[in-house]
Amino acid sequence: MTITRPGRYLAGLLAIALLAAACGNDSDSGGSAAAACEVNGTDGDLQIYNWAEYIDEEQLAAFGEEFGVAVTMDTFDSNEAMQPIIANGNSGYDLIVPSDYMVAIMIEAGNLMKLDKDAIPNLSNLSPEFSGLIYDPAGDYSVPYQWGTTGIGVDTAVVGTDFPRSWGLIFDPAIADQYAGRISLLNDPRETLGAALKYLGYSLNSTDQSQLDEARDLVAATADRLAAFDTDQADELLTTGVTAIGHGYSGDMFTQFTETDDPAQYVYFVPEEGGTRWIDNMAIPFDAPNPCTAHTFINWLLDGDNGAELSNWNYYGTPNQAALDGLEEELRDFLVDPEVIVGGIDSLESIQDQGDFEPNYSDAFVEARS
Repeated sequence: MTITRPGRYLAGLLAIALLAAACGNDSDSGGSAAAACEVNGTDGDLQIYNWAEYIDEEQLAAFGEEFGVAVTMDTFDSNEAMQPIIANGNSGYDLIVPSDYMVAIMIEAGNLMKLDKDAIPNLSNLSPEFSGLIYDPAGDYSVPYQWGTTGIGVDTAVVGTDFPRSWGLIFDPAIADQYAGRISLLNDPRETLGAALKYLGYSLNSTDQSQLDEARDLVAATADRLAAFDTDQADELLTTGVTAIGHGYSGDMFTQFTETDDPAQYVYFVPEEGGTRWIDNMAIPFDAPNPCTAHTFINWLLDGDNGAELSNWNYYGTPNQAALDGLEEELRDFLVDPEVIVGGIDSLESIQDQGDFEPNYSDAFVEARS
């Protein structure tokens, strides 16, 4: 089987973008007022809070050199870990990278600064499919960064090639017990409980407490055969032989596979029961100390060459239409391969903000891990 990251090319982007879902009030209802910034203006150094292994440090250094600022970056391993740090204020971060549903939550909570779009002329480079997104319909608070899916990576040297393309590799003891101690799940409430919900035949956005309890119990029953709940190193655990089956993100998995001696040894797929598709976004915290530098970074990354460099490094899909011609052939092949979304495009869901029910997911995950 070809090693790929699931995804569709431009035709598929339309479905992914339009169906990317996260609830929240109209984008004018939350967040703080926009900063008044000049195109390519800076007001200090840039401090970024991002997912791990999501942008090349050399690319950050290139931005810093071009604009005469220092760039530093800290990382988080879940939206739920990031959001309270921003919400509490005085985080010191100028730019963050929340996922679709978390953008809606943060707008509603007033955690994000309204963008000065005049300072981001390269917004015109975004593919039309990435406008009018449900979680921020007018794009007032966020700019799409990258998109991808969440599924399973497998080491075929251990598991073989004749295995079910199912979440049962992790959750069905009849299959998974033989790999006990060599399985990892993401350290993420919505992703991990969502995987369990999909395996059980439910929506990963379920607000039925009995269904969530069932998913919680399934994850708890699985915990004893896990090597780790790990988001930052799920791909590395797989390719270093610590695990044989890993729950992880498409681009992380594929990038890691290409760095091994035999990339064909590893397979990534979204199981037949379905999984998560997502769009991550650039946004500015409500009290960012240097918001104009953040605006300039967003505009810089939306340049076609810089956008292509980002995707060629992390192997995620780009929302930047101007970057498409600059994608490496290997990445293009990766994006168009139809074999990996086993249940088809309709089996994918975007995580939605569930409002008052949202804390139930975090509570259930804590209980499942305890």
